[in-house]
Amino acid sequence: MHNDFALLLNLAASLVLALIFGLITEKLRLSPIVGYLLAGFMLGPQTPGMVADPKMAAELAEIGVVLLMFGVGLHFNLRELLSVRRIALPGACGQILVATALGAWLMIASGLGWRSGMVVGIAISVASTVVLIRMLMDNDIIHSPQGHIAVGWLIVEDIFTVLVLVALPAFAPAELLPEGESVSLWYSLLLAVVKVSALAFVVVGGGRFVIPWLLGLVASTRSRELFTLSILAIALAIATGSAFIFGVSMALGAFLAGMVVGQTEVSHQAAADALPMRDAFAVLFFVSVGMLFDPYVMIERPFLFLGLLSIILLIKPLTSFFIVWFLRYSVRTAITVSIALAQIGEFSFLLAEEANRLELLSHDGHTLLVACALVSITINPLLFRAIGPFESWLRRRPRLWQALLRRSEEKGATHNQSIRNRIENSETEVLQSKTAVIIGYGPVGRTASSILKKFGVQPIVIDLNLDTVRAISETGELAVYGDATRRDILEAAGILQARYLLVTIPEMLVRTAVILTAMDMNPEVRVFARARYLKEKAWLEELGTKGMVTEEGETAIGLAALLLRELNADEQLIQEEIRRVQKEFSLGSHGAELAMPEAGRSQKGSV
Repeated sequence: MHNDFALLLNLAASLVLALIFGLITEKLRLSPIVGYLLAGFMLGPQTPGMVADPKMAAELAEIGVVLLMFGVGLHFNLRELLSVRRIALPGACGQILVATALGAWLMIASGLGWRSGMVVGIAISVASTVVLIRMLMDNDIIHSPQGHIAVGWLIVEDIFTVLVLVALPAFAPAELLPEGESVSLWYSLLLAVVKVSALAFVVVGGGRFVIPWLLGLVASTRSRELFTLSILAIALAIATGSAFIFGVSMALGAFLAGMVVGQTEVSHQAAADALPMRDAFAVLFFVSVGMLFDPYVMIERPFLFLGLLSIILLIKPLTSFFIVWFLRYSVRTAITVSIALAQIGEFSFLLAEEANRLELLSHDGHTLLVACALVSITINPLLFRAIGPFESWLRRRPRLWQALLRRSEEKGATHNQSIRNRIENSETEVLQSKTAVIIGYGPVGRTASSILKKFGVQPIVIDLNLDTVRAISETGELAVYGDATRRDILEAAGILQARYLLVTIPEMLVRTAVILTAMDMNPEVRVFARARYLKEKAWLEELGTKGMVTEEGETAIGLAALLLRELNADEQLIQEEIRRVQKEFSLGSHGAELAMPEAGRSQKGSV
């Protein structure tokens, strides 16, 4: 009887336990991945009770792998990678090299062979996309300079992982080849490159015409079911075709398919439809990995386990910190990026699963990877919470702090001195005009700067991206490179003479430090800040902020106004309701001094 329902029993047990343990870990503010791995462990042979069919679970998990890689391809952003290429490329390559070398050496020294050593070394060198993005979002830094660098770094690691997945069969033992045929390593690598090139040509070259046409045809039917079905069919068909026709991994085929779909006009809807399927089957992937976890290996090889974990939690972050610091980025950027990468996850498991299939990885090596993932994913949120206290600890040691700052200061010192000279040479002109120091030059800062210039306000930008600062300066505008929490950087930007301070960065902790330092230096400066949530309002007012714009509140007002106009509501009543809500939540009520006068809305004027 049970055999008749084996698939449903395995599926139900996996999803129910994943839900239970996922909820528990979520309540503990840990990554749900930890819960999914623990659910798999509970269904594995090492614990009493029901033992799920690992073969069946692996087949279901294969769909999760395909959809995971399809999602990576959908969100693969070449432009974002290029914007941080000067740090992401050397940083990721250097960190991968160090972690791989140490991990491989540790495995070989423990007598587990060079093949297992190579796989484990590479697996512990790459971070989890799911965990990293989640941590950046939870800490509100996904759109910060640190977040962009971390994501670009991760994209390089993703590309590296895809290449390794393609090359792994070339390292398989000769006895696995048909009839014991022996093929040289270089020939295998060349053959793999040819196969990948052929697959890329067919999928990317041919698919860029066929896939958009097919998705456009399906979208024209306005059938949500057909569109979702087409996304799933494209992902699975190209992935399985890659394996059976070209002999490469299904993960690579799914990644290329996602890249093609991501360039179409319907990419956002495709991502929205693929996301629920990806998340559901990805859960099964993590559960299947957890089934292979054997805690006795940690007891039998404690030093090897602690050694691998030390590479993930200490060597990788230290290497990343040193590379970011050496490339003259700020200390906060170095700390944030290094902590974000101090974990391993789904890509490590993808490598381990493929290596296990090719008999490149021993059972002990696979189990140690799962154990390291469990611990590193659990600890990563705690490390993120320690970033602020750790930076404060460094600041309380002036000699160490100055030694760390010296490298990043050199990067923009020459530029900042030239800007300081320009401000001093035109000090009379600057004092006669109304100046506004703008912190951050993302979309918000860029738009604010453009508007202020039209109304006679002189913007002076502070940003952590030296390329951005130089580009602004080349247009004749004033921009300073550096960390706006530092007094010397604010002084270089003319905060002592400035009338206004606009803080456009999203991170609450950095925003607070900037406002406190600026108001201590110039108590007369009027501060206007960006905030994400309404709950930040009271804290910003306590700091002395004269006005703020909350994304939560303004979005709600904007959407409601659009809907009311769609319903043909009276415009005067709409405006009265907007003013009532703004007054109730103090939204936009402090911005009168910088508001555009009625007579000057269509012409350049002064504020």
